[in-house]
Amino acid sequence: MATFDVLLPVKNGIDYLGEAIDSICQQTFKDWRMLILDHGSTDGSLELAQRYAEQDPRIEVHCLPWANGLAGLLNAGLDLCNGKYVLRQDADDISLPQRMQVLFNALEDDEELVLVGSLGDVVDATGNKIGILDMPTGQFGVLISTPFRTPVAHPTVAMRLEAIRKLGARYGIDFIGAMPEEKRIQVPGLAEDYFLFGQLALVGHCTNVAQSLIKYRWHGNNVGATKYVDQTQVALNISRYLTESLSIMLGINSFDPAPFCNHGVNLINIDGRSDFTQEYQDLRAMMTKAMPHSAELQRELSFRKAISNRSRPVMAARYFAHTQRFGVHHVEYRTVRSWLINGLKKQPILTLTHSGLTA
Repeated sequence: MATFDVLLPVKNGIDYLGEAIDSICQQTFKDWRMLILDHGSTDGSLELAQRYAEQDPRIEVHCLPWANGLAGLLNAGLDLCNGKYVLRQDADDISLPQRMQVLFNALEDDEELVLVGSLGDVVDATGNKIGILDMPTGQFGVLISTPFRTPVAHPTVAMRLEAIRKLGARYGIDFIGAMPEEKRIQVPGLAEDYFLFGQLALVGHCTNVAQSLIKYRWHGNNVGATKYVDQTQVALNISRYLTESLSIMLGINSFDPAPFCNHGVNLINIDGRSDFTQEYQDLRAMMTKAMPHSAELQRELSFRKAISNRSRPVMAARYFAHTQRFGVHHVEYRTVRSWLINGLKKQPILTLTHSGLTA
């Protein structure tokens, strides 16, 4: 039994798979087992993975073409795990050599820690840095940001296997069970990671280390690029679901997070409205009751207030005041910038209608 079981799902990822596997083989922490989960590849990925397995006994290849979406594939992988920790690796990303050691240290230092992620660099198809992967840090950063955005980046994550099994945590399902059964949802893909990690944040201790430990590949075929509208709709549904679940768990009034979500670092246009002051008061009332009083909460409330007014001069002034007090975070900056300077955004601002999000 290895300390880390590495789950690497792949379907037709031949272009970058070798680099992804090599990045695990080159880890400074050596006690690991890699489970490559092939989802019916036809481009040579399976054969490449099998060649690696022949060369390194720590690598296993499992053919799982029957799995239902990425959630089903990863759940099948979880069923195969028997290590102390589960580490995620995507087939097109690169783990830096110290990644496993840093996450091991974090998990060993805090026995209550269920999940730990990290920051990262965003690279293009050729490996050139084009941005940063910015996630909330601090003791309560993941929990407090959960209603508004994916709180950890999926390919940076390591989880404590015993804890997630004790919680009954699985990709794509509601394992908290606070919502009435007839209202419970399943998320087989597009944002199955947000659904899992958001629930884990509500019931367990999760955090991100403030170090860049992966190179996250952005090459135009990412789901976030090819299915942006659909993925954002699923993420918004999860934001609302998690917020309502938390309010039920605590017996307090809920709020609608939609005006304050920044999935894909974009705000959502809602009925062309510019003033969400009342909605912000509802947000503040619940968050101050539900969340630990902390520096992370004060920052979150300040930023959500800054974006509660969509008038460009007002938002710009509020955001400037926010940065003077709390400093600049990349995700916050890009969110405000995408609204203030529409012509520079890479993806469209979406509009929420009665039938859902539209571009």
